[in-house]
Amino acid sequence: MLRISDISDTRVFEQARISRDARFDGRFFIGVKTTGIYCRPVCPANTPKSENVSFFPTAAAAGEAGFRPCLRCRPECAPGTPAWEGTSTTVRRGLRLIADGVLDDGDIERLAERLGVTSRHLRRLFTRHLGASPLAVAHTQRLHFAKRLIDQTSLPMADIAIASGFGSTRRFNDAFKNTYGRTPRELRKRRAVTESSAGLTVQLPYRPPFSFKQLLQFFTGRAIPGVEVVRDGRYLRSVRVDGVDSVIDLRDGDGHVLLTVHGAGTRSLLPIVQRVRGMFDLDASPGDVSRVLSLDERLRHLLQLQPGVRVPGAWDGFELTIRAILGQQISVAAATTLSGRLAKRYGDSLNVDVPDVPDAAKPDTVFPSASSLLRARLGDLGIIRSRAETIRRVSKAVVEGEISFDPSQETAQFCRSLVAIKGIGDWTAQYVAMRALKDPDAFPNSDLGLLRAFDAPDRDRMKPVELKARSEAWRPWRAYAALLLWSSDNNSGG
Repeated sequence: MLRISDISDTRVFEQARISRDARFDGRFFIGVKTTGIYCRPVCPANTPKSENVSFFPTAAAAGEAGFRPCLRCRPECAPGTPAWEGTSTTVRRGLRLIADGVLDDGDIERLAERLGVTSRHLRRLFTRHLGASPLAVAHTQRLHFAKRLIDQTSLPMADIAIASGFGSTRRFNDAFKNTYGRTPRELRKRRAVTESSAGLTVQLPYRPPFSFKQLLQFFTGRAIPGVEVVRDGRYLRSVRVDGVDSVIDLRDGDGHVLLTVHGAGTRSLLPIVQRVRGMFDLDASPGDVSRVLSLDERLRHLLQLQPGVRVPGAWDGFELTIRAILGQQISVAAATTLSGRLAKRYGDSLNVDVPDVPDAAKPDTVFPSASSLLRARLGDLGIIRSRAETIRRVSKAVVEGEISFDPSQETAQFCRSLVAIKGIGDWTAQYVAMRALKDPDAFPNSDLGLLRAFDAPDRDRMKPVELKARSEAWRPWRAYAALLLWSSDNNSGG
């Protein structure tokens, strides 16, 4: 990744600014000294002179330096950047926790404790890698999310304050007045908002190229009956956040993914948005992935077919793990059938109105919790005894707190804990790390589909140790390599 601290990179940023290069959108921000605002590289405003600009690695850094967001290019709509890029492991984990709202109460000591460092060291790491403190990063996240809700929805301001984690309308109003010099209501008057009776809809930006259709193809074969539905170019699934059941509904937009939430309250909106961004890998940087993987001849060919490859995430790590256990040594279709039977028997029923979807075609079940499967009887569902026992062991480990799917944890430690459970091997651990923890370098090198992708008439099938050695050149994007290779073998991928 390009570092803002390198003088050579600063020249690259200057060229990107002048040419309004969309590849750099969201990768850095421009503070304009003469106006006191900060912009995206693609801002359509007149290009300021070089001596009048400063570069910042994050919007939070620009805000902490005293610049306010541009109302024309709207920095809050810039595509995201993967939290692991160009940062230390601790910062990467911290960013994921902040995205989950850990700092909404401003308790940096609690965040530092969860990361196993002192608050002083955490501030130092954030400043070094992101140019801003953890509190500034959290504040910018809340501010940007609220600004998007002001622009894209007709939600009352009190609801937006709650949804974006400000805690009170007064804090919310003060933050906008201090940052934009305008109240939230004054900002809304600048834009027309389209009313909708079909749920709450927000736009989720991404960095192109991006193929919503390819992601839907992946989810289609793995959609758990009753829990997930893929139809008419849309992905729908049941979700439960803080005890509230709802249905998320995603479709392709113009330069963004449209997310409609049916049934959830505003308090659940930000957590839902963050998890959906992970599910559809919307913060990926295809250019960085391509630069590394295209050095391999086999992957270069596959990248030409899928230039914007994404790693499909998972709504819930426990659900994905159970699905992966059911899929051991059987086809994707068979595993999907078994998952549906399991959900129907032990999941909770759901009745959320989705206006333009027939009742028979909408999600009607919430996937069962770990406590529900702790003593589940699964033999008559077609699940063999050994896998049923593994499901119960995993459920017990989750209930007792021995296993969690917190994406901020270290992948290596997570995999060690998971494979310590009888019936779980390295393939399952790496697959879950890839999709639930969103580790871009997770790689199940023993997967038959990955090995089969290198088959050739004049040589024996590649061995796992050979694939592992070859994959070293693909770091830190081996998960993306796996998706490319699976795309050449339609019956693979868990």
